[in-house]
Amino acid sequence: MNILMICTEKLPVPNIRGGAIQTYICGVVSHLSKHHRITILSRTDPDLPLEEVVDGIRYVRFDSDGLLDVYSRGVIDFLENNSEYYNIIHIFNRPKLILPVRKVAPSSRIILNMHNDMFNPAKIHRSEGTAVVEQTERIITISNYIGSAICDFFPQASTKLKTIYSGVDLARFAPWVESSSALEARESIRSQYNLGSKKIILFVGRLSRNKGPHVLVRAMSELKHSDAVLVIVGGAWFSDNTISDYVAYVRALAERAPIPVLTTGYVNAHDVHRWFCAGDIFVCTSIWQEPLARVHYEAMAAGLPFLTTARGGNPEIVKNNNGLLISNPENPSEYAQNLNTMLSDLNQMRQMGINGRRLAEQHFTWKRVAQDILSVWEQRV
Repeated sequence: MNILMICTEKLPVPNIRGGAIQTYICGVVSHLSKHHRITILSRTDPDLPLEEVVDGIRYVRFDSDGLLDVYSRGVIDFLENNSEYYNIIHIFNRPKLILPVRKVAPSSRIILNMHNDMFNPAKIHRSEGTAVVEQTERIITISNYIGSAICDFFPQASTKLKTIYSGVDLARFAPWVESSSALEARESIRSQYNLGSKKIILFVGRLSRNKGPHVLVRAMSELKHSDAVLVIVGGAWFSDNTISDYVAYVRALAERAPIPVLTTGYVNAHDVHRWFCAGDIFVCTSIWQEPLARVHYEAMAAGLPFLTTARGGNPEIVKNNNGLLISNPENPSEYAQNLNTMLSDLNQMRQMGINGRRLAEQHFTWKRVAQDILSVWEQRV
């Protein structure tokens, strides 16, 4: 089949600027392209050409200024002026693209791949959402939570939903106790930042209030392990080292913490795995209803036990004794209590990490994700 995949307007594909959706597309496309012809639409980037073919996959990029309306015009112009017929148009996370695409591609099958709660009435009018569900053959979601959130407003979507959990590059993200390259990255990072043999508590993500790193910094006041260090990896936005008010606030808290807190700023997407190799325990502090943060997969693949919040889809990834849930994400004491317990028993902590690695090997490979997508493409509803 001839397949068109449409990314969002925010970041380019390949994922040179990071991004969960862009990483997802890059993870699966090499597997999908073995079975079908693939064209990927995404936004422009100064380091990428407007159009190219790499490993048999066609990439076409449009200006967007980060705005869906601008990007949508490029997408629709492409479809209107393209003589190719696409058997399937697979749209990522933008239900508002469905109706314009349907208008210019009346006979293509349309698949929607949802990574966030974009069917909320605050984001799409109910009448438009109803029409989108009607025109979409299947709605893939990255967690049961996202599917449930869609059904809260559009119960008629229930028969079209399919949860396909995300994946991770098991070679790039690997436990340092099992991988020489991971051990080398661990030693290099620790040497570069003078971290020695400290117990590294790791946060990776955008620095915004709803991601909650300020709560984790506050928790350090109750940490009983003087040989620990908190490392906060990330900036205010992808490829952005701007010191926002919130970033400044987190850094001010960090300066007053009783244990060292290292804030790295933005780290290139292709270097983030080195921090996972260097870490000992990972913490996701999401205060909002997180769809299911992909950093969990990366932590598991790197053999790190984790704490995560009972918000959104995050609890769906806690299984086989790979991590623990924080019931009140805004309570620093709950983080501190769990961290104190886990850091007191490194053997148990590392076993939790290995449990997560085995889970990733069994269920969260990109090959499995691609096979699940293929099953949707190749099975008519």
